[in-house]
Formats: sequence, structure tokens, C-alpha cells
Amino acid sequence: MAGRGFLTDVSPIYDERLHMLRNGQWQMMTEPINYDRPVAGVSLAASFAAAYVHANPNDKIGLIPCAEGGSTLDQWHPDGTLFQHAIAQARFAMKTSTIAGILWHQGESDSMNNLHETYYDKLHVIIEALRHELQLQEVPLIIGELGHFLGKTGFGLYSPQFEQVNAQLRRFAHEQPHCYFVTAQGLTANLDGIHLDAASQRKFGYRYFEAFATKQHVLEPLPNEADALNVKTDYSKTEQIYMYTMDFALGNMTHDEFQAKMAKVMQS
Repeated sequence: MAGRGFLTDVSPIYDERLHMLRNGQWQMMTEPINYDRPVAGVSLAASFAAAYVHANPNDKIGLIPCAEGGSTLDQWHPDGTLFQHAIAQARFAMKTSTIAGILWHQGESDSMNNLHETYYDKLHVIIEALRHELQLQEVPLIIGELGHFLGKTGFGLYSPQFEQVNAQLRRFAHEQPHCYFVTAQGLTANLDGIHLDAASQRKFGYRYFEAFATKQHVLEPLPNEADALNVKTDYSKTEQIYMYTMDFALGNMTHDEFQAKMAKVMQS
């Protein structure tokens, strides 16, 4: 999932244990993680990763972004470019890491013209090919529900059959092995009526991790999921240097301010 949550709506997540694959190397995670469009923003991946290292403080996690916003299942057929790109990225990552999970959130573009009638079979072909190509038969696949706000306003009006697609997603997760379903109940949209807003993306990622960690479906909002909005602020020296360098490069602070902050970090 690419993610269109507004970057300024939530506190950023910085943690040197969180990485993303970009330009052939592991970099410290910075949102947007999946830069498929200039409007790329917050996705559920960051809070999923943050929840992972919170539960596993001695581990590192790497995210492999492969999403294409607005894509249909037909575009993800194993013979197509999107699937082949995802396989190539995964294989590259597997040279230095072990794939522990697959996060899937797709369906808005298939929520029209009765495409839900063939959704299950198409998704099955894609997932089976993915597992076969990468030998990931027992790796958890986490599938998220489409937002309940679809079909009402804005671009969401172009997804009138989202409930039928959700039924297929739910069925798939309950019938296929090593697959877990995550509810979108209570999550809210950007003003465009189709994309999850940033706060909801944070909560969704928290739910995804719960399904991943417990290997159980998450069928209701979690009582403590608001914790996903409370990011850590006790940054390490490496994280502070990273943040200040980026702020300076983006013109968010003067050279004198940058030097002062760096000097303070070096003295700590």
C-alpha cells in the first residue's frame, strides 16, 4: 500500500532500527516510504515497523516498498510489471535479510463494474505465485479491509462495491493458510473520500502488527491502538544527526542553527 496520509498530520517516526529498501540499499526509514507519486505520504508500514521493534527491541526491521497507488488486481498478475518488480525487490532484499511477512492492502480500484466477482480467484493466483517465487509458503500474509467510508463522497464514489470486495478479502483470509484479516472499522479518510488519513494509517499499522504477532484475525479496533500516535522522542545520537541533517538540507533551519544542534549532539 502506497499511503496518502498527510505527512504533517502526525508526528514523524524515526528509529535507527527501522529501515527501508531504496536505491539498492537499506536506509533509515523516512516517510513517505513508498514514493510512487509526488503525493505519497503516510502509510500503515511505519507504525507496523515501530510496533515490531517495540515488541522486539533487539531486532531490526526492513521494509520493502513495492506498491503502486490506484492499481487493480489485473495489473498485479504474475506476468505483469508490478509483480515482477516486487519479486525483484524482494530477492534483492533477501541477499541480506529474511522476509518475515507480507502486508497487503488493495481493492478500491476493483470496487466497481462487478470486479468483486473474480477478485478472490485473481488474488489467489497472485499470492500463490508470490509464495512460490520467493519460497514463502509459511510467511504470514496480513490483509487489511477497505475503509468503510468508501462509496460516499469524493473519489470514494468510484468504489461503490467496496463491501463486496471486503467480503472477498475476509473470505480469502479465513480460507487461506497463514493469512490474517484486519478490520478497517472506525478508520477515517482524507477529504478525498478514498484514502485513509494519517492518524488512521498509524492505527491500521498497529492492527496489522497485532495480527502478525498473534497470528490471529483482528476483527475489532484495538483498545490501545491510539498508542500508535505517540511516537518516541528520546532519539539516539544517530537519529538526531539524521533528523537535523535532513532539516538543514530541506531548508528548515539555518546553517548556524544546524551547527549549534550538531555541536549539542556531539557533546551528549
